Amino acid sequence: MEPDYNPSRKTLIKNKWVAAAASIWIQCTAGSLYTFSIYSQALKSTQNYDQSTLDTISWFKDVGANVGLLSGLLYSAAAGRCGPWVVLLAGALQCFVGYFMMWLAVTGALPRPPPAVMCLYMMVAAHAMTFFNTANVVTGVHNFPSYSGTIVGIMKGFLGLSGAILILVYQMIFKDKPSAYILLLALLPPINTVLLMGFVRIFRTSEEDEIKHLNAFSSFALILAAYLTTVIIVQNILRLTVSIRALTFSLLIMLLLSPIFIAIRAQRYKSYRMVKSLLEQNEIFDDKDPIDDDDTDTMQDQDEYHELPSSADQVRETSNSMLQLREDANLIAAMRTISFWLLFFTTACSMGSGLALVNNMSQIGQSLSYTSLEINTLVSLWSIWNFLGRFGAGYISDYFLRAKRCPRPLFMIITLATMSIGYAMIAFGFPGALYAGSVLVGVCYGSQWSLMPTITSELFGNQHLGTIFNTITSAGPIGSYILSIWVVGYLYDKEVAGDGNTCIGIQCFRLSFLIMAAVALSGSLVALVLFFWTRKFYKHVVLRRLFHSLRESKRIDYDG
Repeated sequence: MEPDYNPSRKTLIKNKWVAAAASIWIQCTAGSLYTFSIYSQALKSTQNYDQSTLDTISWFKDVGANVGLLSGLLYSAAAGRCGPWVVLLAGALQCFVGYFMMWLAVTGALPRPPPAVMCLYMMVAAHAMTFFNTANVVTGVHNFPSYSGTIVGIMKGFLGLSGAILILVYQMIFKDKPSAYILLLALLPPINTVLLMGFVRIFRTSEEDEIKHLNAFSSFALILAAYLTTVIIVQNILRLTVSIRALTFSLLIMLLLSPIFIAIRAQRYKSYRMVKSLLEQNEIFDDKDPIDDDDTDTMQDQDEYHELPSSADQVRETSNSMLQLREDANLIAAMRTISFWLLFFTTACSMGSGLALVNNMSQIGQSLSYTSLEINTLVSLWSIWNFLGRFGAGYISDYFLRAKRCPRPLFMIITLATMSIGYAMIAFGFPGALYAGSVLVGVCYGSQWSLMPTITSELFGNQHLGTIFNTITSAGPIGSYILSIWVVGYLYDKEVAGDGNTCIGIQCFRLSFLIMAAVALSGSLVALVLFFWTRKFYKHVVLRRLFHSLRESKRIDYDG
């Protein structure tokens, strides 16, 4: 493997902090999956689909966006030799081809394709997200192994926010033109990815104060989420003029520039600490004489890169079969464990039901007499709740694992049970139920996207993480297929039989959401089994590995 570090060419833009910032920017445009409701009605009307056909297309979207085995295999094969940019480039190409062909069909530039061909377009476009996600998440875990939950939460969180960002860009440039939004999805994510993919690299360094700068990324994410929420709510209440919308868009662009300043500050802080350490070792450091920035740049990062000893060497074997896992477990080895299938089932329940909700948000809102603006607001706010779940679950579970030694699967139990409550609220349809229920479901759905990959890395290691967690993610489309097509779509079309293709009233989705509530609750019970099954593994392996890694980061930071 080509070494990650060469002192002669190390600069402020070639480090893991800039890599993290570039990944964040790519994630900010990668979440088109969650905006399907913006253009689903245009797809349905221009192609003359019924609800079941539309749900079938949305299911192929879920398949493409969640079956990421190819992206995982490509990452394992290419990241060490060429770099993660190969995976990102493959995603950019698929995103462009899929959405561009769909746009040509919707605008009539091409003859109306059969539904099967439209399913193919949708699957290719959505499949790009697995390549974006795998490259950014797995690279982040490699760069920040001591804070895997936090970095996964950050990456997944910005992916959740991307839906609101894309919709804000759409409303600024192509207001009320859903077909133009499809063209935006064909161009913006690929262009953004191609421009930034060269900065996403693996840097095998370890620093004592990593969490300080990761918290800065987290704070930025919260500020961005608060800003987007404010804009979405104000747009729903007031009719904004073009100049005001342009101002809000400009402020968004300014906010999105923040990660690069965080990255530069983190790297300069590292350089300052290393220069200070060198001067102290030579007994010439004077606290009253500040270090000049030029000296810092000249001396930065000498001997920064060190290979950490494998934490697996520090792990004691026990008689429990659960403790026989190794850090280099491949997909086949992982699939032979009970933990893999418990994770697979909980993923099918949580992500499958969540996808069924977001895919049908437009039709649910329509059945409850919501306006087009209110439905778009719901979709945008879903992105915010999705972000809060992704970000919060990663950060909070990291804290409790370190401070309270609390195994991470406990948070799967809590979030799945809460998700069940959210579905039940929507089913009974009291005023504002769709808003309130979507908050609970969105937060809990998002949390699964942080918890599952992090638990996977802790149980099976990082070497084949992209392949293993993408295989588990494929459970989402399985759950979505059953719930979207055989439950939501079938029951909806049954209600409108003989009355056109539109259903109005609470009865359209009540039974569907009661079934989804039961599914989420069953997932919570299986997560409880996973919690007890892995409790000894967390105690004897994960925690020892974690604290060993933290000690090593301190030693390298001071001795490097």
